[in-house]
Amino acid sequence: MSQASYLRYFPYSEPYEHQREAMGRIYEALEDGSDMLFEGATGTGKTLASLVPALEYAREHDKTVVITTNVHQQMRQFRRDASAIAETEDIRAVVFRGKGSMCHIDVDYQECQALRDTTRDLVEAEQEQAELERKQGELLAEGQAGDSDAAAARSSVMDELESVEEELEEFADRATCDHYYRNLTADTTDFFAWLYEDVRTPDEIYEYAHERGLCGYELLKEGVEGVDLVVCNYHHLLSPMIREQFFRWLGRDPEDVIAIFDEAHNVESAARDHARRTLTENTVESALDELSGVEDPRADNAENVLETFLGALREAYEEGFEFGERATVGENWYDLAIDNEDRRDDLTLAFLQTYVGPGYESEIDAAVELGNELDSRYEREYKNGERSVRKECQTLQAAEFVAQWLEESGAMGTYPVVSVRREQDGTDGETLDTGTDPADGEIYGRAELYTCIPNQVTRALFDDLHASVLMSATLRPFDVTEDVLGLDDVETMAYGAQFPEQRRRTYTVDGPALFASKREEPAVQESVTEIIEDTVRMTPGNTLVFFPSYGEAERYSERVSEGTTYLDEPGTSAHDLRERFTDDDDGVLYTSMWGTLGEGVSYDGDDARSVIVVGVPYPHLDERMQAVQDAYEESFGDETSGTGRGEDSAGWRYAVEIPTIRKTRQALGRVVRSPEDFGARVLVDSRYTERAEMEMPSYAVRGSFPPEERAEMIDMDPEKLKFGLLNFYADMDAYDGDPPTP
Repeated sequence: MSQASYLRYFPYSEPYEHQREAMGRIYEALEDGSDMLFEGATGTGKTLASLVPALEYAREHDKTVVITTNVHQQMRQFRRDASAIAETEDIRAVVFRGKGSMCHIDVDYQECQALRDTTRDLVEAEQEQAELERKQGELLAEGQAGDSDAAAARSSVMDELESVEEELEEFADRATCDHYYRNLTADTTDFFAWLYEDVRTPDEIYEYAHERGLCGYELLKEGVEGVDLVVCNYHHLLSPMIREQFFRWLGRDPEDVIAIFDEAHNVESAARDHARRTLTENTVESALDELSGVEDPRADNAENVLETFLGALREAYEEGFEFGERATVGENWYDLAIDNEDRRDDLTLAFLQTYVGPGYESEIDAAVELGNELDSRYEREYKNGERSVRKECQTLQAAEFVAQWLEESGAMGTYPVVSVRREQDGTDGETLDTGTDPADGEIYGRAELYTCIPNQVTRALFDDLHASVLMSATLRPFDVTEDVLGLDDVETMAYGAQFPEQRRRTYTVDGPALFASKREEPAVQESVTEIIEDTVRMTPGNTLVFFPSYGEAERYSERVSEGTTYLDEPGTSAHDLRERFTDDDDGVLYTSMWGTLGEGVSYDGDDARSVIVVGVPYPHLDERMQAVQDAYEESFGDETSGTGRGEDSAGWRYAVEIPTIRKTRQALGRVVRSPEDFGARVLVDSRYTERAEMEMPSYAVRGSFPPEERAEMIDMDPEKLKFGLLNFYADMDAYDGDPPTP
């Protein structure tokens, strides 16, 4: 392989030297069929370093490259990079998005599938009618010309034609999709020529198709087959069901796919979210209502097992409430602990203790079998026009979940959860603003199987793919990523910050250790307030401030008197807030580290000059998080690592500390986004300092940062921070006029 063979896909003048090196290493990994873990700080050019060799290898070996992210801004960047490549190289690239955002008539997936099948049947019948009419016309002409055999053959054709015409009459009462009908009957050559002229966005495809009465989503599915590059969301690869369909649309087996995961530190949590399975009390009730009208002996089996599970679910959450806890339940799901270390969970025990019947395994099997038949019947009825909407089978949903629960709830790495919420409007999942006290609504429950260890989901994916590149600015420590995602044959590489070191400062302020128990102390709050005010006052521009929670962000937004306040609150538009903040030149944006503004969002140049992280932003350590810690400890701990409940255990490191430090590093990376940019990063908590490593090693976190980032950390007394910032920004010639007074 010559160097130029993959550089032809590099759309700009010359790659950076480190970028060129990374391309070569990635190409070698693809040749070996190995996965690559690639950490690169902002400015490394990770996307093109991964994409360029992948496209070359894919072209040489008949593969398809799929680049995926869970960040909208990154998806737009991928599209721009792919478009730049397509200007100089003949590649077919598409940006793929799910049906929900591209449907022209706003129906759900099952209803869409039924409409599509019926519409296809209609078009096939019309095509058969046209063919039969053509044939009978030819035979009529031959018969009139004296061919006696033609007359007999025409009679047979006319019988077939009559049958098809009767079939077509039945379609008058069946639900079909006009947009998909035009896909099947119109000439779509112009669409595909337009699609491949550039890298089209899903919104552009939707508008193009909508103007012509076509279904853009179905056309996109057709257009994705055989392309060189697909840009898509995580769920197209992390959801097993969607992945199977997605590869079928690509016309590829998994081993013919090279996957590039952007922001790959998020794959862990995304895989866990895709693996979770839930069943609400309301769905079980709907299933029982459905069964009450079914005349089938299996309905009794299904009713018995579902009624028993429903009663057990209610018993589990009623018994799970502590004194006064029931009154605190609101419109959001609230977890109740039901897991037990020495026996099955409370819901399963309640089910087993109250079940009476011939055997719950056989009754569940009967319920699932009946559910499948009912589901097939609903689809036929919808296609035949007997129903105006495609009915979902609640029995099937409930029975399949109960079967999974009883089989898996005690398995390692699966955490059984019962949650409750207060229903305000009598519907499952919606709350109306009625002006009534939330405590007036009825409580209902939900059972959930929560997957603690993502490699139960991701290992099969990475084993099946030809190879993958997982890239992020915060992917280290690599051994943790390998374990958590179930990666085996792995290559690793890391590139630190590529911009001039003198244009950035990282201060670790030796203020109070902001343990949760200390945050209410007046002296602690006063100290943190002064540190934030000093930073804002010395910063020639906007300041970002990240906290462990939205509550802390709100607290200090009210205490700090410097700058113009912008508070990120749950339910507000992060995009609008960011736009207003970056339009300012003295703004202070207060947000939670666990919100949407801490990663995947750029604050270039004057958009933000300083960023502050207040405290070590550990997530809320609830029973669910403890289950994750325990599962990681059991899987990755050793005899000396304790129980998974201490700060020195593998469980704590994998589940809590490493994800938290990655979040912190992501937040620090919001400033200094180009070689010309400059900025300061301030970590406010003594646990970040060198002193903490000696005086409280069990709580120190500095050692969890990569070595080159630790080397840039400057320990600073709180009262001296303002002078350090003043000197730095003065060196950058950043102040207009006289610098501020410390």
